[in-house]
Amino acid sequence: MTDDEIWAPLVQELDRWRLAGRQARLWLRDDDAIEPTEALESLLRITRQSSVPLTIAVIPASTGEALATRLSRENHVLVAVHGWSHANHAGPEEKKQELGRHRPAQVVLAELRDGFVTLEGLYGPMLVPMLVPPWNRISEELVPQLGAQSFDVLSIFGRAKAGSPIRLLNTHVDVVNARGQRGDRAHADLVAELVAELQSRFGGDDEAVGILTHHLVHGAPEWEFLTRLFEETRHHPGAVWMSARDLLR
Repeated sequence: MTDDEIWAPLVQELDRWRLAGRQARLWLRDDDAIEPTEALESLLRITRQSSVPLTIAVIPASTGEALATRLSRENHVLVAVHGWSHANHAGPEEKKQELGRHRPAQVVLAELRDGFVTLEGLYGPMLVPMLVPPWNRISEELVPQLGAQSFDVLSIFGRAKAGSPIRLLNTHVDVVNARGQRGDRAHADLVAELVAELQSRFGGDDEAVGILTHHLVHGAPEWEFLTRLFEETRHHPGAVWMSARDLLR
């Protein structure tokens, strides 16, 4: 299958949105940032060149002035709080979690508050009051208490559930991870997932489609996928890339 054949289903779906006089809303979240790296430079470059707004989830306990200084030069970047230290507190037989029930809730919430304050001091207006839980997992009992720690929105993976006690701005297509696989995902599979998300919204669901990346572990296939994705969508009238801040207004 050629590249054009792989991407044809996305183009056809966006054409459907265009013909209906609608635009599919897309947004981009990247996780696990700590410091400036060559991989981060690649992500900043391709998003800047394609005018794609980017929200970077930064790990507060491990970051500092170097990353803040670098990101301050990018007008298309916002920052979110990626837990506290991205440390796993779950047992060996459980899925990894930092924000689970393995420690007292007040201990976890205090760390999250420290994380918010740390990044607010580093990033000021670049910071969105958004919590991105490490591994996209958080104990349900913590969610209603996030507002008291200055968080207005939670971003995890999967379709937003009705009745959440906090606003949700989720991601839906993970460029790196799938069940039983990490990295080197087939582009045809990623395109199919994205098209399925768009098709499910065509009937009127207003939830923006979130693309999730992890710049530190990208190889050539991931960079190639993102470059082609931006090429196919940036000028298509059936799609629009939006910043997290605009989506939350």
